[in-house]
Order: sequence, then structure tokens, then C-alpha cells
Amino acid sequence: TSMLLKRRCPIFQQPYHIASSSGDLHRWLFSHSRVKDCRVGIYGILAEPSSFAIMAEAAGGNAELLAEIAQLGDKVRELKTSGASGDEVKAAVAALLAAKENYTAVTGEEVPGSKPASKKDKKKKQKQQQEKKPDAAGAAATAAADGGAKAAKGGNKKQNKGKRAADKEKQADAPSFAGPQHSFPAEEESVLQFWNDIDAFQTSLKFSEGKKEFTFYDGPPFATGQPHHGHILAGTIKDVVTRYAHQTGHHVERRFGWDCHGLPIEYEIDKTLKITGPEDVMRMGIDKYNAECRKIVMRYSSDWRKTITRLGRWIDFDKDYKTMYPWFMESVWWVFKQVFDKGLVYRGYKVMPFSTALSTPLSNFEANQDMHDVQDPSVTAIFSVVGDDASFLAWTTTPWTLPSNLALCVHPDLEYVKFKDKSRDDKVFWAGKSRLVGKGCLFKEGSKDFEVLETKKGSELVGMKYEPLFPYFYETLKETAFRVISDTYVTDDSGTGIVHNAPGHGEDDFRVCLDHGVVTNETVVCPVNDSGKYTDQVSDFAGVYIKDADKPIIKRLQTEGKVFKFETVSHAYAHCWRSGTPLIRKTVESWFIRVESVKEELLENNEKTRWVPDNIRQGRFHNWLKDARDWAISRNRYWGTPIPLWVSDDGEEVVCIGSVQELEELSGVSGIEDLHREHVDKITIPSKQGKGILRRVPQVFDCWFESGSMPYAQKHYPFENKERFEGGFPADFIAEGIDQTRGWFYTLLVIGTIVFKQPPWKNLIVNGLVLAGDGKKMSKRLKNYPDPGLLLQEDGADALRLYLITSPAVRAENLKFRREGLKRLVKDVFLPWLNAFKFFEQCAARLQESTSKPFTFSTDQDCPSQNRMDRWILAFTQQLLQFVHTEMDAYRLYTVVPRLLTFVDNLTNWYVRFNRQRLKGKGAKGGSTEDQRLSLCTLGEVLLTLSKLMSPFTPFFSEWVYQRMLPYIGLTPYKRSEGPRAWDSAQVVKWLESAGLEEYTGVFQENGMRGLDLFDLTHEDLQSMGVARCSDRKAVLRTVGQFASSLPFEDEPSKPEVEEHHSIHFQMIPQPKATYNDDVIVRAFDVLKRVIDAGRILRDQKTLPVKYPLSELVVIAKSADTRADLLSLEDYIKAELNVQTLTLSDDEEAYHVQLKASPDFKKLGQRFKKELKAITAAVKQLTNAQLREFQSTGSIMVCDHELTTDDINLSYDVAKGSGSNYAAQVDGDVLVLLDVTPTAAMVDEGTAREFVNRIQRHRKKQQLDPETPITVFYNITEDDPEVHLAQVLAGHTDYLGVALDNNPVVQSDSPSSSAEKTTIKNTKFTIWVEKRA
Repeated sequence: TSMLLKRRCPIFQQPYHIASSSGDLHRWLFSHSRVKDCRVGIYGILAEPSSFAIMAEAAGGNAELLAEIAQLGDKVRELKTSGASGDEVKAAVAALLAAKENYTAVTGEEVPGSKPASKKDKKKKQKQQQEKKPDAAGAAATAAADGGAKAAKGGNKKQNKGKRAADKEKQADAPSFAGPQHSFPAEEESVLQFWNDIDAFQTSLKFSEGKKEFTFYDGPPFATGQPHHGHILAGTIKDVVTRYAHQTGHHVERRFGWDCHGLPIEYEIDKTLKITGPEDVMRMGIDKYNAECRKIVMRYSSDWRKTITRLGRWIDFDKDYKTMYPWFMESVWWVFKQVFDKGLVYRGYKVMPFSTALSTPLSNFEANQDMHDVQDPSVTAIFSVVGDDASFLAWTTTPWTLPSNLALCVHPDLEYVKFKDKSRDDKVFWAGKSRLVGKGCLFKEGSKDFEVLETKKGSELVGMKYEPLFPYFYETLKETAFRVISDTYVTDDSGTGIVHNAPGHGEDDFRVCLDHGVVTNETVVCPVNDSGKYTDQVSDFAGVYIKDADKPIIKRLQTEGKVFKFETVSHAYAHCWRSGTPLIRKTVESWFIRVESVKEELLENNEKTRWVPDNIRQGRFHNWLKDARDWAISRNRYWGTPIPLWVSDDGEEVVCIGSVQELEELSGVSGIEDLHREHVDKITIPSKQGKGILRRVPQVFDCWFESGSMPYAQKHYPFENKERFEGGFPADFIAEGIDQTRGWFYTLLVIGTIVFKQPPWKNLIVNGLVLAGDGKKMSKRLKNYPDPGLLLQEDGADALRLYLITSPAVRAENLKFRREGLKRLVKDVFLPWLNAFKFFEQCAARLQESTSKPFTFSTDQDCPSQNRMDRWILAFTQQLLQFVHTEMDAYRLYTVVPRLLTFVDNLTNWYVRFNRQRLKGKGAKGGSTEDQRLSLCTLGEVLLTLSKLMSPFTPFFSEWVYQRMLPYIGLTPYKRSEGPRAWDSAQVVKWLESAGLEEYTGVFQENGMRGLDLFDLTHEDLQSMGVARCSDRKAVLRTVGQFASSLPFEDEPSKPEVEEHHSIHFQMIPQPKATYNDDVIVRAFDVLKRVIDAGRILRDQKTLPVKYPLSELVVIAKSADTRADLLSLEDYIKAELNVQTLTLSDDEEAYHVQLKASPDFKKLGQRFKKELKAITAAVKQLTNAQLREFQSTGSIMVCDHELTTDDINLSYDVAKGSGSNYAAQVDGDVLVLLDVTPTAAMVDEGTAREFVNRIQRHRKKQQLDPETPITVFYNITEDDPEVHLAQVLAGHTDYLGVALDNNPVVQSDSPSSSAEKTTIKNTKFTIWVEKRA
């Protein structure tokens, strides 16, 4: 049943289903492969032999074989329950195994239900092998997983090792309730269903209406790709912050948005329809092309919704915005008109990054989104000087630009040399002087193959003419081109110091050629079309793709003797961020926004914003703004928001439209409902200047302009929601990845600065990139990362969320994603938290049993406990609350979560552990009901506070705990309505199968259709779900209608009213209670924890388990407050470290303690290398007095070198020959000494504790509740003369009575069948337990 509930078996989802026949159950099982391996096991639970035939029949063939196995299985069970002899049972089991083997031989498959057992056996065998020989790969993985923790802790490795071992022992002793029966992912599914039942997100918004608005902008993703780890990271950050804002008294509207236009969609269509250029689109028709784009816009929207919902992110998908909505596009027009009216829009020719795959220019920030290394040809070309025997040498990695060469550029102040090349028949060349000899230069060091003839400044070469490499533009430009010009952009760190200029393909080339009159805007040479192929102007290569022309161009130049040097180089090159093809530089006509003219305002507004982390704002983003260029906002594409400019034929009259109404008024066209190109391109406007008809320019907006306009367009501002928008602008919060510093963050700021004179956000969290575990980019091809859906299904959303927001990615650093991190969080956080809550439940039940009254506590009144441990955890909780509020107000998630995790550790591994007996009602003095109630009151309040505090971070488990806490605070959980209208999606699918509509189960499942959806179903709903045929839709609706009419009227239940206490996410995160504040007790417990950790490390180092008592623990502390704090907590320290005496002192010398120095070999080796040996020896010879001075000053001279605390590690040791037997360990300002001398009495007590430990483990294996009365039996088979187990147990009856809840301990030589063999040292004995009435 537990398994079925976990798998969402519909038969166990409603009470009336439980009464179904087991035949129905078996039929369901055989239709669900995920649970097929458990069928026989379930059959065994049901113990209904007749049903197995139904099961076998449902399976198809081999029914007789399965029936035979079932009958033999029945026989085995009957023999076992009837008390038959062992031989009879063995014979029946052998027959059953033979039947199973026969089934496998006939079918080639395992018997259904057999695999889990074999897997279990296999795992058991593997475990045994691992215990014999540790798995190297596993050890390596564990070491890697622990690496970050080690680095964070620092210090001595042995100390860390001891600390981990102590933690392991500490956790092993803690009560554990979280076995395989608790599945965090399965419980998350239950919580999701609960949220659906109460419509939690929308309900939370209703509850927060009228509260202060918290404005959040969500950057729109493209739905043409599936959500990946980067989206999940950013989505988690957004959800945490907005949940926190809601739970601190704000109303937070959260709308999902979709980027629907632009290159990502068009590129997909171009690939599908094999479109290679604009001509293909025009032949097809823009209307048909855009219709194809519209079809795929929301291709993966259902995947996005499913993943984001499963992640636990609350955001409104039903009231989303899409950049293709006409009302959104209208607001984009309005934004553009504001920019236009300020005189910041112009049309110009510029050399732009150009995607030949997409036939459109890109903006500068788009061009930098995909940079990676490529292999390119490197050519040093020879340009013959007119009227001289010399030639200029110019270098390029883009040979395809050489046919467009119009000038050579030198630096006016650099020196250039004329030299004779002896290896080339004494030919003479000009090149930069610094580029003549050296690495990467024309000649190697020491070469004698050249002779310098003359040296000149670059300015002296200006005006010299040269012969063009190719003749294509000589006739038209011979008067102004093919000469030397100068500019300071030329450098001498690569090439020859002489730059070949092709003004059609380089920004600097274009600029200097214009400045020197080589070309004008009208005569600029750019013989490459939008597909990246040469035009007819380059006759020899017309129609050839430019990169394909590199080799034939080089070959031709070599044949003509115009190549000085040719090689291949590797360098970073910009690629199209969408198509992945190399970008080129191309002179194009484009519409620009004058960003350079508002650069100072951008920098000023950037300073008004808060970035987390701030170094991105001050560094990367500031530098980008400082070098900002005018923004090319037009794209020569089709599926996008048309640029609303209507222009006369001569280009002199330009009208900018800012609304649909304005367009209708000026054009005389009414009823405009769609603003895409196919609808507005045909609309014309009469000229007011007598220039005839104005037509719209053919370009559309860069999609980044649309996303940068989303704050306004998502509200249809200023046409609607004007007051609400202006009241919430700028946004309180935005968040995206670090790649958006040159994308969305930039465009938001540009538009906000120009239109509203202020930044559009106040607070911004920027996250780093999520990489594969090997540090490489996540790649579907390489399959080097786990599927997000699999992680959510198997590890759970809470674990994934917590892993991501505790990672370096929240500090804008890169995260190497490792799944082990999720599993470690489950083990270290969620399981201890679960165990603490379960222990609370168990103890509350125990109190109820003893008092006959349910335990409750008030959330409105302070817990009156004066117990020091209670006061500590309550005070620490207030400090945590204050810290979280302070840090979350500053958006520093990366500081909050580690503190939360520390709190979980304090609660589970310190408070619960130290108070276990009190919580059970078994205090040190026998316990009392009142003391137990006070401890439960404390633990209950802390658990409730922790759940509220963690709810923005781990929404599922926080809700799970809260729902189970409600009865303890006197509140009733929400009770869902019953009946078909309350069905979940699994029950709807079950009904579809029973109603003969099996073919639609997949569609209904994908859309998450529930009972209410079923009865509200329409033709439109079914069509949007993918049921295309009208007849099919009618058939479904007819069947649903018949079913609805057959239900009694009362089946339409009124949905129970949802109240604010029904979900933790409707609760406010509490503020700190001043009455609980106690800095002194928090400080005291901090030093207590440090002392106990140090003592555990010492025990581990000396191999002395805590079960064995020791005589004395000495703590040396200079601070009187520290000693007083420890004295007040003496009993806790003695009990936890199992020492008889605690001694406090401020005198190290009295205990012969000395400092010991050890050099940091890695750091010293890097600094001194050859002197390391001498320095190491000298460090080890330093006296105690010298080291004390070093400890005080932080530096010391060794071998004439100053060494600091970074170079030398200090530790403590007890002086040899002092006669004491102390082990020393330091932690900050406290020095801990542990007397490690064992006595016989202490060893015996340790043996008694070991015995109790074995009994408790055995009881757990027998699945006996700790409260169940038992008798403990043991039988010694081989005693160790150093142990004398029976004698030890007889001498520790009082201890055994307390430790085993007064359950009797009896020596017996008649072990039961459940007996377990075990050992203590060399004593071998058998233990077993039996229930008592």
C-alpha cells in the first residue's frame, strides 16, 4: 500500500476505490510498467489466491505458469503460518524456486516481482565486497564532494578528519525515523496537489491585496527551447525573493513572460523550410512565413510550465504576457516614439556584426555572446609600391576581405623600416620596426636573412601609392584609394604594423577611410550580399560564400607572388549566438539609438542601483556602459514588431507612430488588430509635406528592444494600468544570469534612462553560469549533465533549490553541477530536520498518553521555560531571524542560506540530542510532565519558526512540516472536498480508461486535467490541448456530459473556504521576539560547542570512542567570561564528552603546554624553493617563547626572511617528560586538554555502553518502536578475559535500567530465530529481544 501511494495508484486515492476488487488492482498493475516488479509482492500482501488468475490473464500468455507459481507461493505461506516442520517448508520453497526457474527458461524473463529481491541480494553482496575492499571511485567521489567543505573549514587536516568522525558518531546516535518509507519527491507531489486544491498561489494574492506593492520584473525566455539548469537557478532565486517579499507583508504580482519574436524562432523556421535568404521568404510571402513562426512560438511552453511548477515556483502562467500580443507591441511602439521624439533615433551606414545565416545585422552586445576559438588562415600579403622597387607588408586573418582592400594604414608615430630580404632574392619591403625580429615576427631572433636599408616614421609614409591586389575597384576609386593613410588605432603588438583597410568590413577601416577621403557613404565598397556571398562586383568569386573563398584567394595571390607568409592561427572569433555560424563585419544601413549621447546618464543611473554581488555593477557592467556604442535596433527580418516609421520616397519626411489609434487617424485605416508586418506593411500615410505617400520602413525591432520594453509593455502602458504602473516603477527586484549584463540588464537601463530618466530597477541579483561537473558547458550532445526532470523526480525540488542557492552561482561565479551535492543536502539537512520533527511528534504522543490530553502550545504567548538549553535555542532563533531579515533586505542570499543550515545543525545535532530525555519525559532527575511540556513547547515553537523561515527556500518540506504542526497549535488543516469534481489528474485518467476514452489519457495527463477541469471542458479547451478533429472533441464532450448528468445533485460539493492558516505560504515570517534575546547564553553555547568539538577530535585522534569515560577535561581560557560560561554549562560538557571532571584554568604553563610550529610547505616552496629545506629545519627549532611572540605579533624572522601566519601553522602539545597524559587541541581562544589515561572502571563502563548500543541497533532492525516493552536476552559464546561481559553487565544494572527504559536484561542459552551475533572487542555473543505484554 505504501508503494502504491508513492506511485499514485488511483485505486488507493479515494475511499470508494479501496473497496475495489483485487482483480481491478492487478489489471491496473499490469497496465503500469513502473510498478510491474512489485506485483507478486503486492499479491502476497493481499493473500488472495483467486485473484492471481485474473492477474495472469491480464498479463497475456503464460497464465498457467504464473498460476502454478501462485499456488506454490500459497502453499509456502500456509506451511509457514501453520507451524509445519522445517523440512516441509524447505521442500515447498524448492518447488517454488524450480517453478520460477522454469518460467524464466520458457519466457526469457524474470517472474514479475522477483527482480527487487535479486537486486536487494545483489546490493547486499556489493556492500559486503565494499566493506572488504573500499571502492576507489566511490572514495574519489566522496573526496570531491567534501572538497568544498574542507576548503571552507581550513585548518589542520587531522582535526577536520576527527571532526567528521565525531559528527558521524553524533548522528549515528540520533533518533532516526526517515527510512525508505519517506520519499521527499513523493511528498512534494502531495504538496503540489494540496496547493492545486486550494489554488494556493492565487489565494495568497487575494490575502495580500491592499498591502504594499513589491514590483518584480521577470525577463522573458524563448519557448522554442526547453528549460535548463540556468533557467532553474534564476527561477529559484526569483521565487525565493518574491516569496520572502510576500511573507514580509507585501503584495507581489508575478507574471510569466514569453519572448516570441526574433532570430531564435526565425532560425528554426529557416532550417525547417530550407530557407537560405530573403529571396526565399519573399517568394513564400511574409504572411505565410510569419504564420509558420507563430506555430512554433510556444512549442515547449507546456514543458516550461511543468518544470517550473514542479520546482515550486509560484508565478502566473494564465495571465502571462507574450511579446507577440498586439497590446504588447503597441506599448513597444509608444516606447520607441518617446526615444524618437527626443531626437535619439537616426538612420545611418555603419559596419555592423552581421549573421550571414540569418541575413541580418546584430547589435554589438549580441556579437559578444558567443566567442570561441577557431582556426583561421593567416596571410601576410605583399602590396607593391607605385614607382618604387619596395613593397608594403600587411597581415590579415580574413583573406576574404582582401578583394575589398582600398587602403593601408600606419601609426603616425611608430617607426617603420625598409629592409632587404636576402632569402627572397634581395627583394625590398616595408614593415614596422618592432615587428621585424622576435616571436611571431617576420624573422626569428638571430636571423641574418635581412638588412635594414632605411627607417621612417609612419607619418612620412602617408600618401604613398601601391598597386591593388585585385582590380575590381581600381577604375572607380583610383583617384582616392590604394594609398597609405595613418591613424593611432594601429598597434605593433601583432602583424606587421601596417593594417590592410577594407572599409566595407571593419569599423576602424570605415572610419579612417571616411576621414581620409578614401570613400564616402555613397562610394563605400561592400561586395558581399546578406547571405555572405560575393556579388558580381568581385567577378572571379561571384556567388561564392566568403569563407569558402579564403583558399582560392590565397592560392591566386601565391601564384602571383603576392604572399610573403602563410600559416594557420588559433584565435577567439565572434559567432552568431543563435545559428552558431561565424559573424562577419559588413557595412549596412540601419536604424540606431544614440546611446553614446546618454552614456553619462547611464553611468549615473547604474550607481543608483544595488547589484548582488556589487563587483559586477562596478566592474563588468560599468565598463560596458563606459564603452557603450550606438544601438542598432533594426533587423532585416520578418517575425517581429515592425519599426513604426513611415518614410517618404526621398527619405526626408519621417513619421513615427506611437499607437494604433494614431496609425488609424493618420492612415484612414480602421479596425487594426494585429501589428505584424503582413498587416501593417500595406498601410500607407499621406504626406503632409506634399511628398506623396509615406510607406513603412521594412525592418523590425531587435527583439532585445522588445524585452527591454517589457516593464511598460506587460502592463500595456500608458494605454492601461497607468496609475498602477507608475506607482510600482522602478521595480523592487529583478534577477538573471551574468550573460545578461550585455543583454537584458543593458537594454532595460538604456530604455529606462532615455524614457523615464531613471533606472528601471532598484535591486538586482546576478547569478553565474551552471556548468557540467567537468567544468565544461552543459551539452546535450555530450550528455554531461543530469536531466532537470530526473533530478526533480528522484531528488526533489527542495534539494535542488537549496543546492543551487548555496552554490557559488548566487555570487555570480560559475557552478560545476554535481548531483552528489543534492544527495549530501538530503542527508545533512532534510533527514535531520525530518528526524527532529518526527521525534517531536513521538514525544508529544508520549505526553498525551501520560496525561490523556493532546499536547498544544500557543504561538501568541512566550514559552516560559527557564531551562538553559531551551533559552539558548530560543535566543539563537531570534538572532537567526534578525540576521535573515537584515541580509534578505540586502538581497544577499549567499549569506542567508549557510546560516540557515547552521541553525538546522544546532537544532537537530545539539538541541534535540542534548534534550532527548527531557523531551521523552525522562529528565536527569526522573523527569516531570511539566518539564516535558516546556521542552516540547520550546521545540514546537522553534520547528514552527524554522519552517516559516525556510519556506521561501524549501517551500515543499516547510509546508509538509507546517501541515503536521497545525494540530499542535490548535488549528485545523484544510480538508479537501470529495467526489469526481475533486479528482486529481490520475483519477481523471482512470475514469477516461473506464469510459472508453483511453486514447486521450496522454493529452489529459500532459495538461494536468483535474475533476473541475473535466466538468468545465469546452471545444476550445480540447482544441488547444491538441484534439484536432471536431468529431473527436464531440465524442469526449458527449461522454463527459452523460457522466455529469448521472451524478446526484449533491456531488457538486461546495469547495471548503480557504483560510490564512491553511498554508505556511500565507503566513508572515516572524520578527524577533525581544523577550527571548539573550546574547550571553548564545555566547556561552558557542564556546560549549567549540569545546565539545575539540574534545571529540581528541577522542577520535586517540581512538577513544565517547562510550568510554575519561577522567578529566581541562579548558584553558584567558577570558573570565568564557570560563564562567563553561562553568554554567558544566553538566552538558561532562555528559557529552563522557568525562568525570571539568577543570577550568587560565594558566597554560601549569599543564606544561607548549606551542608547536609546522611550516606550510606549499606556500614556502613557492617562495623559497632551494632554501625550503633550511627554513623548514629552522621553523621546527623555534622555541616556545619565540612561538608565543610570533602568535602575538603575527610575524617572525627565519633565515633572514620574514614569515607570517600564512607560512607557519601553530598547534599545541604537552611537553615531553612532564609526566602528564593530556592530549591538546585549540579552537580559537580556548585550549582543550583531555586526559587520555583509561582506568579499568572506565573501560567497564564503556563496555556496558557498547552493549546498549548493540541492543538499540538490534531493536531498530527488528522494527520495534522505542516505546514497545521488551525483554533483552544475550548469550555469551566466547568471552574475552579483558572484557568479562557478564560481570560488567552485572555491575552496571543501574545504567542499563536507565539506558534501556527499565526493560529487563536476561542471560539465556536459548536464542530465538531473530537472534543476532555480535562482538565487543574479542567477546562474541548473541542478542535478541522479545516483546512483553
